[in-house]
Amino acid sequence: MSAAILSAALVLDAALGEPNWLWSRLTHPAVLMGRAVSWCDTRFNQGTDKRKGGITTVALLLAGAIVLGLVLSLFGPLVEMIVAAILLAQRSLVQHVQAVADALRLSVADGRMMVARIVSRDTAQMDQGDISRAAIESAAENLSDGVIAPAFWFLIAGLPGILAYKAVNTADSMIGYRTEKYEEFGWAAARLDDVMNWIPARLTALLIALSSRLLSGWGAIRDDAGLHRSPNAGWPEAAMARVLDVALSGPRIYDGERHNLPFVHEDGAHDIGPESIDAATRTLWRAWGLMLALCVVIAIF
Repeated sequence: MSAAILSAALVLDAALGEPNWLWSRLTHPAVLMGRAVSWCDTRFNQGTDKRKGGITTVALLLAGAIVLGLVLSLFGPLVEMIVAAILLAQRSLVQHVQAVADALRLSVADGRMMVARIVSRDTAQMDQGDISRAAIESAAENLSDGVIAPAFWFLIAGLPGILAYKAVNTADSMIGYRTEKYEEFGWAAARLDDVMNWIPARLTALLIALSSRLLSGWGAIRDDAGLHRSPNAGWPEAAMARVLDVALSGPRIYDGERHNLPFVHEDGAHDIGPESIDAATRTLWRAWGLMLALCVVIAIF
């Protein structure tokens, strides 16, 4: 039953995305989760044992998400399908990434403005290649975090599973930083997010490779993933880099400080532009289509 519901949710999300008419009137669940994390940050990120406060935060978020999921599940498959679709992000991901390509065709300045909406790094000094790489990296990483991982956890544990994943992922995005404020407090959120994304990240890379007929390059994808600073994000990024034959990751600037990170697939093209972003969005849809097909097969058999 979960696979059938997820199949419908994937299609609904792809068709409607994030309709403004709805979320201009209602508060999106992601916003509510963010408020819960902020409340916990204010309440528990203090004292000498901040790690304990972070563990308490994650425990509360998980408990709330699981209970809410169990309650919503009582209302039947239609409600489960709608909630799951809301928590998936395929169409909105494609729209945000494609917007960078469209803006970059107008000017580098427009491209910088649009890519700043989807990445946290400094964009003021980015050239066309930097903008394109950032957009493609965001596409690959968010395919895993925003589509495949939520879908995976729905298949494993229904609404409690997908809500628990989204709660942890939201917490990691807000407090899972190695800064003085969050080094200890965000430890639990960051580590649990790594655990919950371990399988989905590799599944995403596999879907990208399979849907683009590049499974023969799996060994190279695995090696490239090991170059990435993240134990999980490197997998979809490495697969996308090989499919498009472009170099991703590499040096970037955060808060005015340059970080000389290694390239993923360094031998790929460096001088890239909006056409490469277009190719990335097509890859997103192919991987999504393969995920949908797998869900349908599971639902049938």
